Amino acid sequence: MSFKKLNLIEPLMKALAQSGYTHPTPIQLQAIPALLNGQDLIGCAQTGTGKTAAFALPLLQNLSQKPRKYNPKQPRVLVLTPTRELAIQVHDSFKTYSRFLNIKTSVIFGGVGQTPQVRSISTGVDVLVATPGRLLDLINQRFVSLKELEVFVLDEADRMLDMGFIHDIKKIVSLLPIKRHNLFFSATMPKDIENLANSILFNPTKIAVAPISSTVDLIDQSVMFLEKEKKRDLLEHLFKNHELKKVMIFTRTKHGANKISEYLSKLGIKTNAIHGNKSQNARQNALNEFKKGHLRALIATDIAARGLDVDDITHVINFDLPNEPESYVHRIGRTARAGASGKAISFCNGEERSFLREIEKLIRKKIPLNTNQPYHSSNVENFQILSPGKAKAIIDNRQPHRSHNNSFKRKNSK
Repeated sequence: MSFKKLNLIEPLMKALAQSGYTHPTPIQLQAIPALLNGQDLIGCAQTGTGKTAAFALPLLQNLSQKPRKYNPKQPRVLVLTPTRELAIQVHDSFKTYSRFLNIKTSVIFGGVGQTPQVRSISTGVDVLVATPGRLLDLINQRFVSLKELEVFVLDEADRMLDMGFIHDIKKIVSLLPIKRHNLFFSATMPKDIENLANSILFNPTKIAVAPISSTVDLIDQSVMFLEKEKKRDLLEHLFKNHELKKVMIFTRTKHGANKISEYLSKLGIKTNAIHGNKSQNARQNALNEFKKGHLRALIATDIAARGLDVDDITHVINFDLPNEPESYVHRIGRTARAGASGKAISFCNGEERSFLREIEKLIRKKIPLNTNQPYHSSNVENFQILSPGKAKAIIDNRQPHRSHNNSFKRKNSK
């Protein structure tokens, strides 16, 4: 089915064609008709499913068909996102799809000076994309008003809660007009997220697409067992394969991301790292370089695992396995976006075996073990799997390290 069947107006169709999009993804097929009709919506969807276009396209159409005089400091649509990177990407999508419409957009986020952002919304905008902290700052300074808001979009609600934004969200919602159009998106839907949705939405249409099991089925996954001190050597070995053209590497810590970036750079591999300690400009510049293909690898902590929209990533490498299985799914979702194929390679040492077990429970499949690598460890393969909590404590140095031989029994030892 093509976008033509969704009754989108010609300027949007033209923008889609110029962007190379011809066929809607499943979430777009479900969401666009409902949103064109003005229905509240709750969507359970992973990143990489075409979620942003699913709400941006119908909202832009509704705005263009009901033009309104701009009122100072007032947005008509507010899109709330958890991170600066996601805010920038969502705003870029709105600009891309509205290029043939008379639509005014703005994006505000922390970590940079507020003056240009204040100036951009001073005369009013159609669409404002924002992170919670900066939005509340500017509201408190009376640079933004939500009194005449028509549409409220809460994106990546579960991530918002994970990052501690629940009170900010409730404060922002309390400032909204009672009569409004509400959109709510979350990759997962635990009870606290459902409760938040119920407090915001009115009789919503519910859609759920690409459950975790089907998302990961598109990705060629493998795991490699090795001792922790051999991980850099294995990484160097893998990069001798020229198929690794555009690679995202995930680490547990900011320090680890920097060290890997430095290590690969010394090998002549163009790379950079993004994490919370980098300035906003440094992170955005690194992301832009990666998008343009000027970097072969981008090393990231989990702050970048959600929402980063980069096309044609060939490989995702989990240098460290995450202790939260959902993070694994979000990480490997950087490849195989919108139906494409991709590869995900995970390094796993002894303690991380417990994380691997939890991941395999979540995705309901066993990740194939690749022993065809020079650093395969039979010790790790036979390692007595710990509880996730104990494994995390050891990795985080919250309890003393002891040698594998004295501390942990092997499966085969009696």
